[in-house]
Amino acid sequence: MEGPRIAVRIGPISIAWYGIIIVGSAMVAAYLAEREAKRHGENPEHVWNGLLWCLILGMIGARLYHVVSSLDYYREYPMQVFNTRHGGLAIYGAVAGGALALWLYTRANRLSFARWADIAAPGLVLAQAIARWGNYLNQELYGFPTTAPWGIGIDAAHRLSPFHDLTRYPLDTRFHPTFLYESIGNLVNLAILTYVSRRYTDRLIDGDLILAYGVLYPLLRFFVEFQRPDAWMISGVATAQWIALASVLVCGGLLVYRHRARPSAVESQQDAEL
Repeated sequence: MEGPRIAVRIGPISIAWYGIIIVGSAMVAAYLAEREAKRHGENPEHVWNGLLWCLILGMIGARLYHVVSSLDYYREYPMQVFNTRHGGLAIYGAVAGGALALWLYTRANRLSFARWADIAAPGLVLAQAIARWGNYLNQELYGFPTTAPWGIGIDAAHRLSPFHDLTRYPLDTRFHPTFLYESIGNLVNLAILTYVSRRYTDRLIDGDLILAYGVLYPLLRFFVEFQRPDAWMISGVATAQWIALASVLVCGGLLVYRHRARPSAVESQQDAEL
């Protein structure tokens, strides 16, 4: 398969469009988080101070997840572990690495991890929606062949097996734009999180938004995985779907438990007045 599409080449140094989109989406996420921090009465400087931590550990987590998912290949070609120019960054790993970075940063600065995770949640979803367009430029994250009018063409050099067989799948074959489904789904999730964060401000507990993200995104990912021919499978089910189910159960369960065990701010205030 061909490498990523190059945007800028200066001598031996080349910068891929995918890298530009990833960094750009992170900056957009930080800008949105800065606005959320101000809305919550927090110091927005923490957003920019913690961004580098999240980027570094997020990239490490994203790469580790991919390496584990393709362990047989990397056992045979161990030096390719460090070659990220041919793809291999997984969002679950990126979120886990970013969450660890945020936890370390908030702990080091004596801040509330749950509160800052809520501040970061809308920006995280928006960044995912934007970053998926890097997959389009790299002609990756597409699904099975389709006759739907929104299907996309894929060059022979970027075809997965068995779609590289042009006798069965000629060059005019179109494929489901899996990246687009996830991008649109993330925009819907952003709208939901934004609505909830503003409509139910008086009922939310710190950590609710990130738990809601832990339900909404995995639910989206569960269905998107049905259009992933290259999915990492465990017992015949995509690993990302196993993770999605676990996340929905844990995060959804925590949301229910927290709000059953603790009255809302409005109810507490009413009780106090009585």
